[in-house]
Amino acid sequence: MQTIPLEPDPLKLFAAWYAEAEACEAIDDHTAVALGTCGADGQPDVRMILLKGYDERGFVFYTNLTSPKSRQLNENPRACLCFYWMPLEKQVRIRGGVEPVTEAEADAYFATRPRQSQIGAWASKQSQPLEGRYELEKRIIKYGARFALGVVPRPPFWSGFRLKPDTIEFWLKMPYRLHDRLLYTRTESGWEARRLFP
Repeated sequence: MQTIPLEPDPLKLFAAWYAEAEACEAIDDHTAVALGTCGADGQPDVRMILLKGYDERGFVFYTNLTSPKSRQLNENPRACLCFYWMPLEKQVRIRGGVEPVTEAEADAYFATRPRQSQIGAWASKQSQPLEGRYELEKRIIKYGARFALGVVPRPPFWSGFRLKPDTIEFWLKMPYRLHDRLLYTRTESGWEARRLFP
């Protein structure tokens, strides 16, 4: 019976699962992940985002800095991510502290976005009330004209966050709900792994 392999470094295991999800034709977007946050009011919140990079420092995503998620992360700089790749019957949960990415990182990533997405970042007042679709379309035209020539600069209200994992849990579906779970916890000497009951 297949079980989750015990790797010394959970990032190596994550990389293998992430690559498998990327190669799976039944998965529309392997970067899609649920982000959970909680602000000063204690009200938890969750939404789907896209992972834009990861390495030994953590897992990176980008957003409008006036958005609810940004406000919550500023009030309580801790978060969790949950990947669920249903066709592979695999899940990864990641929890830890959050810090802003550097200006240089945000500029570099923003420069890779399609031009229309760059214009959209300027045009959207993310999560604020919208009178109608026409209001958004007018703002897209406005900023499209403003940046008709040359490079579209990154808006000052748009950047990213890095989740620095304290724990990473791998879950593999097994028959009769007797799933395989492997939890990695960061310690002063490195990562400690242990299996959990389903």
